[in-house]
Amino acid sequence: MNQVKIYFSVGQRKVVIPNGLTDLNEVADRLRAFEDRCNATAQPFQWRFTTSDLDDLLARLDRHTADHPEESSAAPAT
Repeated sequence: MNQVKIYFSVGQRKVVIPNGLTDLNEVADRLRAFEDRCNATAQPFQWRFTTSDLDDLLARLDRHTADHPEESSAAPAT
């Protein structure tokens, strides 16, 4: 879901807002051109975050939550 949000955020910033478009067809044409450009230049991500990194992060979060239960969003409200 986050990648979809990023795509539309970039489209909004680079296509829609800076150009002050007044015609709906012009907006559609620019968005289609943006889509074509993104599809032509797309490359897969080179992920470096491994399952070991995730395990380490989760362990650190567990330790932090155990050390500071009052800061945890999972702690019940009193």
